[in-house]
Amino acid sequence: MKRHIPNAVTCLNLFSGCLAVSQIFAGRLDLAAYFVALAAAFDFADGLLARALHVSSPIGKDLDSLADMVSFGVVPGAMLMQLLVRGGTDLPDWLPYLGFIVTVFSALRLAKFNNDTRQSDSFIGLPTPACTLVVASLPLILLDDRFNLAHLILNPWVLLVLTAVLSGLLVAELPLFALKFKHFGWSGNALRFVFLGLAVVLLFLLQAAAVPLVILLYVVLSVARPARS
Repeated sequence: MKRHIPNAVTCLNLFSGCLAVSQIFAGRLDLAAYFVALAAAFDFADGLLARALHVSSPIGKDLDSLADMVSFGVVPGAMLMQLLVRGGTDLPDWLPYLGFIVTVFSALRLAKFNNDTRQSDSFIGLPTPACTLVVASLPLILLDDRFNLAHLILNPWVLLVLTAVLSGLLVAELPLFALKFKHFGWSGNALRFVFLGLAVVLLFLLQAAAVPLVILLYVVLSVARPARS
């Protein structure tokens, strides 16, 4: 029975992603963002449970990728498309569909991950959940625009640049640390604890507006870390 528990949690990730898609096309990007956060929590939990229960299988690995393709591949593309639609009425009709470039690169990222033996304890390229959390934070920032960012978030050219940057980061040969704890001591986990501490502070101070900064911090700390950390 225990070997099915992580897969059940993975299915909850997929179900949350499907709910997010439904809310995007219903025009409720804010609700979709909450379902993305739920999917990310389930995605983190399934790996944690698999390691804790010492269970793994090829089916579990494939199921995880299929679930991620919906929750962290289709969802950010659809969300970017909807934001581009809202960003300007004078845009060419085809331009908002460029948001789905993130979906294409998410598929490439997941395929690379499944076949790259270097990514067992760390990542090469931005993980798809991190990419999606950046996109999902945008409608939440708009919902409570205390920092006057709407003019940037709804600027189609800013959104297209963001689409290109995120797509590039997904497949970049960029070594990034993973939030996988083999133990909870400081030694060997210092970078993870520093990142998590700074992330909590940023989220407390800036709330949804902190999410892109947290992901940027993740990339910067990964690049700046000592080679053997």
